[in-house]
Amino acid sequence: MGCLYGQAIGNALGLFCEDMSKTQIKSEFANQVTKYSDCDPTGKGFWQDDDTNQMLCLLNEYLDHGCITEKGAAKKILNWLQTDGCGCGYHTYAVLSDPDYAESPINVSKKIWEQAGAQSAPNGAIMRTSVVGIWKDNVENNAITAAQITHYDPRCVGSAVISSIIINQLIWYNKIFDIDDIVEIAQRYDKRLIEWIETAKYKPIACLNLDIVPGTGYTGRTLGSALWAYWQAKSFEDGLISIVNEGGDTDTNAAISCAILGAKFGYSSIPSHYIEKLWDVEAYSNIVEHFTKCVMAKFQKTPEAKS
Repeated sequence: MGCLYGQAIGNALGLFCEDMSKTQIKSEFANQVTKYSDCDPTGKGFWQDDDTNQMLCLLNEYLDHGCITEKGAAKKILNWLQTDGCGCGYHTYAVLSDPDYAESPINVSKKIWEQAGAQSAPNGAIMRTSVVGIWKDNVENNAITAAQITHYDPRCVGSAVISSIIINQLIWYNKIFDIDDIVEIAQRYDKRLIEWIETAKYKPIACLNLDIVPGTGYTGRTLGSALWAYWQAKSFEDGLISIVNEGGDTDTNAAISCAILGAKFGYSSIPSHYIEKLWDVEAYSNIVEHFTKCVMAKFQKTPEAKS
């Protein structure tokens, strides 16, 4: 529950500051954003953005199939684009708009990536894969599929795998990885991620340059923000406020960072006003509670199975 609420809260608070520099945020919002009412007179946090809605596509894929299937997940995200599409990024739109996408999602994703010189690595995959870590089994393969259906670059795939495995290990095993564990995963996908991992572990958040232009939407930078929160944030709220006020792609950075923080510190660590002031909180709460019950029913040991 902490992970799923963290995703929506980070998305909602970060959305107010998306694409702003750190200096602009200080000027626009009286030095610092800490709550929804700092930015919106309604005091509400809008979570119905691409980050969280695409995550919910994957959540529904688990409910339907018990895993992330290529065509099943792709169909749900394509349907989201056609019926809503709020906040859809340029790269994702290009992939989903290909006429062959529904029949061959990963092949189309690879084709679009190659047409861009095999160098495009935006953060549209890592932003939605938090739910992959909540599902207990087959985490790495599910994360690969969840990423590749729109983002074929190995940096995108590696970022999604790392964040999913981190969440999985926190929720199911109460384990926190050291840097060597994360670097080992990154080396299997793309060594270019390692500099972001090292910066997140050893340096202040400012060294990630989250608001640098161009490059705010780069998957390595978003992975760095999530790992900084994972290793260095003192609490859920500390990580949320720190990430958002650094500027850049704040909604995506905060969505995955706070999903990890929610998994690490737990639902009870989240100040209640962040949850209660979400737009249409009852609808989101119903989704969270239903999915949580389904996961626990599937993976929790029965009394007979306990040794």
